[in-house]
Amino acid sequence: MCLSIPAKIIEIDGNNGKVEFSGGIRRDVDLSLVHTKVGDYVIVHAGFAIEKLDEKSARESLEIWAEIESYVSGP
Repeated sequence: MCLSIPAKIIEIDGNNGKVEFSGGIRRDVDLSLVHTKVGDYVIVHAGFAIEKLDEKSARESLEIWAEIESYVSGP
């Protein structure tokens, strides 16, 4: 099972980039599979950006993940 959590591209250097996930977690990714620019949201799998998301879809997904996290964390 693959869980899809959007990440925002914050840097690009050729086919390499840095993305930021919710909570400020940053990772290096390979951007060679999608056409992107800084500020775009992508789905990352195994170190590759595999799909570009529009901002509305990314924000909706991030809201759902925040709800799941709060449910799992508990009060």
